[in-house]
Amino acid sequence: MVAEFATKEEAIAMVTDKVYAEISTKGGFHDRDLYITVIDLDAKSLAHGQRQDLIGGDLIDIRDPDGKLFMKERVGLARNNSSFWQNYKFMNPATKQVEPKQMNCERLSETAVCGDAYASDR
Repeated sequence: MVAEFATKEEAIAMVTDKVYAEISTKGGFHDRDLYITVIDLDAKSLAHGQRQDLIGGDLIDIRDPDGKLFMKERVGLARNNSSFWQNYKFMNPATKQVEPKQMNCERLSETAVCGDAYASDR
């Protein structure tokens, strides 16, 4: 029998099972070269709107083409800021070219939810 009101555990399951899955299906959280990612504060990928192969992976040592440890930087920014922008270079999924990227992140509890914008001239 289903209880009249939801529990905290059911709320957590809805976020981690349903929302993260929806982000990762390239559905409503993916538009052209814009997509959402979610990491925990140890740089484990929890959801990724562009690359499902990264989900569950430890991303702390990922570098951009200039050698910048951008995920390590992101974790540090997330631990110290509730909202922030981060700049680095990454392959644009629309152009297949490495381009400057700006990532906007919001810390939510022990996660960072981030959306990107590529900064190349258009």
